[in-house]
Amino acid sequence: MTEAPPTFSESWYRVAHQRVALRPTVQVHRQRFRGERWYVLQNPFNNQYFRLRPAAYEFVARLSMNRTVEEVWKECLERFPDEAPGQEAVLQLLAQLYHANLLQYPATSDASQLFKRYEKTRTRELRGRLLNIMFARIPLLDPDHFLVRTMSVVGKLISPVGAFLWLIVVGWALKVVADNFALAKDEAQGLLAPSNLPFLYLGLVILKTLHEFGHAYFCRKWGGEVHTMGVLFMIFTPVPYVDATSAWGLKERWKRVMVGLAGVIVELFIAALAVFVWAKTGPGTLHSVAYNMMFVASVSAAVFNLNPLLRFDGYYILSDLVEIPNLAQRANRQLRYWAEKFLYGLKKDVEPADNAKEAAWLGVFGVTSGVYRVFVFAGVLLFVADSFLLVGILMAAFCAVAWVITPTFKLLNYLASSPRLDRTRPRAIAVTAGLALLIVLFLQFVPFPYHFRAPGVARSQAWTEVHNETAGRVTRLHAQPGQAVVVGQPLLQLESPELDLELSNARARVEEVETRIRQALQEAVPNLEPLRQLRESALLTVHLLDNYRSNLVVRASQSGSWVFPHAEELPGRWLPRGADLGVVLDPTRFQFHAVIGSEDADRLFGGRMGGAEVRILGQAGVVLPLSDVQMIPAERRELPSAALGWLAGGPVRTAANDPNGVRAAEPFFEVRGNLAPGPSAALLHGRGGRVRFDLPAEPLLPRWIRALRQLLQRRYQL
Repeated sequence: MTEAPPTFSESWYRVAHQRVALRPTVQVHRQRFRGERWYVLQNPFNNQYFRLRPAAYEFVARLSMNRTVEEVWKECLERFPDEAPGQEAVLQLLAQLYHANLLQYPATSDASQLFKRYEKTRTRELRGRLLNIMFARIPLLDPDHFLVRTMSVVGKLISPVGAFLWLIVVGWALKVVADNFALAKDEAQGLLAPSNLPFLYLGLVILKTLHEFGHAYFCRKWGGEVHTMGVLFMIFTPVPYVDATSAWGLKERWKRVMVGLAGVIVELFIAALAVFVWAKTGPGTLHSVAYNMMFVASVSAAVFNLNPLLRFDGYYILSDLVEIPNLAQRANRQLRYWAEKFLYGLKKDVEPADNAKEAAWLGVFGVTSGVYRVFVFAGVLLFVADSFLLVGILMAAFCAVAWVITPTFKLLNYLASSPRLDRTRPRAIAVTAGLALLIVLFLQFVPFPYHFRAPGVARSQAWTEVHNETAGRVTRLHAQPGQAVVVGQPLLQLESPELDLELSNARARVEEVETRIRQALQEAVPNLEPLRQLRESALLTVHLLDNYRSNLVVRASQSGSWVFPHAEELPGRWLPRGADLGVVLDPTRFQFHAVIGSEDADRLFGGRMGGAEVRILGQAGVVLPLSDVQMIPAERRELPSAALGWLAGGPVRTAANDPNGVRAAEPFFEVRGNLAPGPSAALLHGRGGRVRFDLPAEPLLPRWIRALRQLLQRRYQL
């Protein structure tokens, strides 16, 4: 449970005799969260909102220019002894209201104080925009008048009828995408091609413009006002945005949630219409724009808009659903509270959470959102740098300033000069320095289990491909797929009437030449030699055609098991010469051929491998030990199987100019090991899987540094 807030504060003298009050222009809205009443203060001049609990509002509502802060606080303490905020809470509350320009001071100093606060607010906003460079906002115009004029038309779609229409269109579009999924996946490979970038940006602008108007119309439908529309530089890409924060003043929670969902609702509807255009058009400008709109809608909705760990639509939706206002700020305050209480020994403070459950919510959200932002922005940096290295470097520099340098200076300033640490400053400095040193030593010297995974393919140690040497039509199967066969055993029978006719003609030609030779012995002896050469040629043709005819019976070239899916479809089919008719393999001995990148190969060459195990695709629950591991000590380009390459949906990037999909884009090393089939694992020739190599334990920090250097070298040659 939340501890009782401290009643008194050493800094109370700073505000005790001040005379302040809420500005007359401040509007108050009531809301309910988890059955508790909250109050929302709205500043109509800048459309900013501030949420208060009932106890805090009782104090703020009593502030007057005729009474001091201490007089108001004592009155609240007398009337509400259990709920009244303590002096420390009052100090924090007044500071927040002060920075939000919601407090009025005596007339003699009010104008100057207001101007100073305005300047501080503008400076703080500018600093925030510079630090948040990847999502900087520039307000441009007021769209509220336009929304009011067009609401009579657009508002009719924000209704149960509009919801039913949305479900039909989006559901139908999902079916179209599922039916054409392979084509959609193939087109995604050229998404960042220079020729496609204009279409990608055009689709982004169209979708995001309608997305923001969705927020605006839903907000205006239920009485909110939208006075700001501008440009958001999302990862240096200008897209529109609107400020729909007036939705915070809506009393009904479901309306606030719908305003948060409105952008995605509109975006998915437009993307669904784009799906129909994409499916019905061929290559061209309209087709490309429609596809890019589909892609942008799916990625932006999943990674950004609906993700509650980023400060976009999903965050505000989650805040309303779990009924925790100001979720991000309170999560940060909760983490700070824990750090100050348990690490720095600060006792006189108010916990942001009301109970243990809410504290857990705030703690989990604060940690996961911070970690997720790092991973998302790191992925964005790599994604951008792959195509535009200079832009990626600039973004990395800004991120280093915003995430490392600035927080470090803020922490040092907090430790050196924060009044909150007046009594515990030596302990706070010692604990912070000790923790930093401990973390560095822990990461640098404490070994952790070390392993890495690599893709590969299982193949029989002894196998041969089956091909027909002669073209023909299949008449029967002499053996069934999966059946054990021996060397020379017939597998299937072909027929070729054309070959039979050619053979008959060739034999007739031999008889004709023999007859002419006998005639030449009696009448024209000088013609014998040419005729004998002609006979040799005819006999060679007969022999060759006989050989072709004998090859109409396809035989096993080794003992083993004949593997050929869909062999039952062969009878009656015409097969050209050299058709793929499966393989004959030894089903008792298998090898796993793994593809290892250069950075992982260095670790295998330089370290002692502790073991290796394989999981086959489709049988992830079965672990197969890999024995007699051998590493081929030479870089290769040709993949052991086309199934490992991108062209077949595998994980290894293949060369763009390789139509067969077996030449890797980067050199690799091949590692082979023996697999033992067991009763719980069905090994099939050519089935893919992943191998895990266990290496000696190693500390995390050297491993991370090496991985970063290898990443920069491999992807950017830095």
